Amino acid sequence: MATIRFHGAAQQVTGSCHLIESPAVGKILLDCGIEQGGDDRELYEKQFDFNPQAIDAVILSHAHLDHSGMLPKLVRQGFHGIIYCTHATKALLEILLKDAVSIYLHDLERENIRRARQGDTPLCPIIEQTDVAKTMSLCQSIDYLEQVSIGKAGVLKFRDAGHILGSAIVELALTERGERKVLVFSGDLGNPDTVLMKPPAPVYHADVLMMESTYGDRDHRNYTSTCHQFAEILTKAKKQGGNVLIPSFAVGRTQELLFHLGCLYHKGELQGWQVFLDSPMAIAVTEVYDRWAELLDKNALHHLEKYNYSSLKEFLPILHLTPEPEQSMALNRIQSGAIIIAGSGMCTGGRIRQHFKHRLWRTDTTVLFVGFQARNSLGRLLVDGVKRIKLFGEQIAVKAQIETLGGFSAHAGKTQLIEWQQHFKNSPKTILVHGESNALESLAHSLYDQHQVKAFVPHQGEIFTF
Repeated sequence: MATIRFHGAAQQVTGSCHLIESPAVGKILLDCGIEQGGDDRELYEKQFDFNPQAIDAVILSHAHLDHSGMLPKLVRQGFHGIIYCTHATKALLEILLKDAVSIYLHDLERENIRRARQGDTPLCPIIEQTDVAKTMSLCQSIDYLEQVSIGKAGVLKFRDAGHILGSAIVELALTERGERKVLVFSGDLGNPDTVLMKPPAPVYHADVLMMESTYGDRDHRNYTSTCHQFAEILTKAKKQGGNVLIPSFAVGRTQELLFHLGCLYHKGELQGWQVFLDSPMAIAVTEVYDRWAELLDKNALHHLEKYNYSSLKEFLPILHLTPEPEQSMALNRIQSGAIIIAGSGMCTGGRIRQHFKHRLWRTDTTVLFVGFQARNSLGRLLVDGVKRIKLFGEQIAVKAQIETLGGFSAHAGKTQLIEWQQHFKNSPKTILVHGESNALESLAHSLYDQHQVKAFVPHQGEIFTF
């Protein structure tokens, strides 16, 4: 008998973490992600609801921190098994984990200075860079469609999820008492309309399907109209005479943005603009994308070759990289004509917050959100229309123009999720995870109304037996 216990991303979007227990494979985690939306320094304080030392292996769907960010803590607390992932995921994982831990340690240092001034006891670090190094040493990367034995009687296979570079649909076959059962975990399914990634690979057989539901309640604007909207927002911002701030996820979204901006540049629609990639992590990730270009969609590669470019950075000649802090601070002196792409994507940390401090109170500033904003994150507050925020101990008025651009999402929309689920020929038991309650409820109702699929929506900590 096999069980799934849902330890994260159950009726919420971030913190993906599911524990599989079976005599065939022992105890295996599907993802070990961080719950985003709060203060960066507090992200690692959540305690595991299981013993890390008892976990035999981790299967990682992709490198985004809400799927991978708790791995260093898992390792620090005694996990020493194998972490299975794709080759590109391993390359991205090291960049993301090092950056996340660096930010955490920097914030902790500032907090301990504050505590010292007040005569309080300093806090000890929950994780350190040595934990990242050990995490990476445990990673075993494999190709898409390669079959790997796992545990006593398990077989693992990855398929391309089309979400970000290296993202995977997990197919885990378990054999117990001579009976074979297949669990498919979608991870995060990509949006087929995105230009860089291939569409999510279809899967045709599963006994149990765990499917993400981030946008289970709505579809995205189509690609063509999204590009038009993007150009219109930039035109409007140009007339205002200020700058554009784009909080962006370093992995996936930034690279899509660079491609779209490159297309606008070659159409002659970015005259008077300069683009600044103000994120050391996004710069490093873009280099990984260029290194693993063979995994990208062929149409995007043909587009680059059409203009005789071999990389995303070359495709946008007005792109400037600002990896150093001094270069980032110098951007504050630019009065107009700057498109600044900076992390973090949900504005919970990173350089975007410094840019907000200098520009959010200006009416000629445009803030353009191009990705999902989790509940309680600063990005979500701004999208929802908050008029004042607190940053670095100061109250900041929100007078900037707040825009959202949903069509660049790296997640499948509602119709695309349903279409992908319908590839299965044997009516698997469908479990909906990685979605807020309204998205889960809407997708569950549509699956039943349209295809008589009764989807199960688990609560945090709930156990499913199969």
